[in-house]
Amino acid sequence: MERPSRDEILMDHARLVALRSTCERLHVGAIASREGRILVSGYNGAAAGLPHCSHPTNEPCKVSVHAEANVVAYAARWGIRLEGAEIFTTHSPCLSCCQLLVNTGISRLVFDALFREAEGIIFLQQAGIEVEQSLLRSRLNLI
Repeated sequence: MERPSRDEILMDHARLVALRSTCERLHVGAIASREGRILVSGYNGAAAGLPHCSHPTNEPCKVSVHAEANVVAYAARWGIRLEGAEIFTTHSPCLSCCQLLVNTGISRLVFDALFREAEGIIFLQQAGIEVEQSLLRSRLNLI
C-alpha cells in the first residue's frame, strides 16, 4: 500500500472525529495541526455537559457548537497555541468560525465538502490564509 500524505492522514482524522458529533443534522469534524502533528480536535455538538441536540434534520440546529469553534475553545482551555496551525475540516466553516480562526493566526485551512455558502472561505482568503478543498478520499472507508 502506498504511504499516505500528511494531508490525507489529517483529513482522515477529521472524518473520524466527525463520528463523535452529537448533532443529528450534520456530523462535522475538525483538526488543528502543526508540521503534520495533531494539536487539537473538535466536532460539532452541544456544549460540554448539556443534552445532545435533537431536532428534525431539515431545521437549523440552535444548540450545537461548531467543530471549528470547539477546536479554538479546547486549544484555549489547555493553552495550545494555534498560531501558524493548519485546520482540516470535513465541511467548509461558516463566517463566524472563520472569524475565530483568523484571530487565532492559522496559516491554512483544508476542507472536504463545501457547506451552504462560501462566505467564510472568501473571508479567510481576504485575510491572507491559504484555503483549499481536499480532493482526497478517505482510506478508512468511514464516510
